[in-house]
Amino acid sequence: MSAVSGIHSSKPNSVPASHDGSQFLLPANFTPEIKPTYTLKGKHSSVNVPPLAWGAWSWGDSGTWHWRDEEMPALQAAFRLAVSSGCTFIDNAQAYGSGRSEEIMGDLIRNHSGGVPRSDLQIQTKWYVVPATKDNLLHPVDAPLKYLKESLERSKLDYFDCYLVHGPIHPQSISNVAKGLAKCVDEGLTKAVGVANYSVEKMLEMQAELAKYGIPLATNQCEYSILRRRPETEGMLEACTKNGIVFQSYSSMGQGRLTGKYSSKNPPPKEYRFSSYPMEEIEPLLEVMKQIASNHGVSMAAVALNWNIIKGAIPVAGVRKEEQVKDNIKCFGWRLSNEEVKSLDDKGFEGKNTELWQQG
Repeated sequence: MSAVSGIHSSKPNSVPASHDGSQFLLPANFTPEIKPTYTLKGKHSSVNVPPLAWGAWSWGDSGTWHWRDEEMPALQAAFRLAVSSGCTFIDNAQAYGSGRSEEIMGDLIRNHSGGVPRSDLQIQTKWYVVPATKDNLLHPVDAPLKYLKESLERSKLDYFDCYLVHGPIHPQSISNVAKGLAKCVDEGLTKAVGVANYSVEKMLEMQAELAKYGIPLATNQCEYSILRRRPETEGMLEACTKNGIVFQSYSSMGQGRLTGKYSSKNPPPKEYRFSSYPMEEIEPLLEVMKQIASNHGVSMAAVALNWNIIKGAIPVAGVRKEEQVKDNIKCFGWRLSNEEVKSLDDKGFEGKNTELWQQG
């Protein structure tokens, strides 16, 4: 099943007029920096991560991202720059490229990390939760462990730093999933565990089930950007803060829509379905972003990422070439003003959930 499965509306819905996005801003003395900022809590050990993760979805994925193996040298150079910059957090999944992304990631870590050792990297992947998969049906408890072992074999790694449930559509009960995740932790194959695309209710249910095994729920990863502020309006950011759960955001640049790369005359590929609104609807926001980027001497991508970070999220930024890394790390060392945040919020959208996949 594709990670973009489900019904995605092409008509953006506005944020309720009564909603105040400034309430989620981190304290005024916080400025995004390339250093360990958050802790993914584990049972036996925890993982300190910087406030930006590199997304590996496009690596080896031809269906959505039109990957070609000729891109490998560019990716290798991008990876060296990414980790040598101090951004050492990598996000992957068993579904990405049907496992090919994990293979590529393992090769990058072994041969193209610029001397950064594995112990200084933070690597997370996600369990393939598709209901029709035989192991998920026949082995409701052990499936997460079995799939994790396959991920380790593909990537030729000894352990992952964090292992996420990719979505809420697994056929198993949350209690059985939690029991399976506990086995992954207790066998030393992952330090921390989390979820992705879970609603507030299901996230807290998973936290309670994991607690029975002495394991914290480290994180929840959901789509969050200026184009999809649902985690603000539905209470996800508040619930994560209250319960000590780190919030990660994917599609934090709207699958490229917030980088300045696309316009109404040059729309993104139809496969880029997250926040897939007509570019005409987005262009008023892009004009504001362009002015803010110019004022700070940074890229529009950096504006989108800085917005995420100062609202308490760890954005996941997909990269496959050096220029993207250079643009993205410009999100550090400065901070949007409250007035700039408001000007962005005023042009943003609430976004929607999909019942099939994306509930958070």
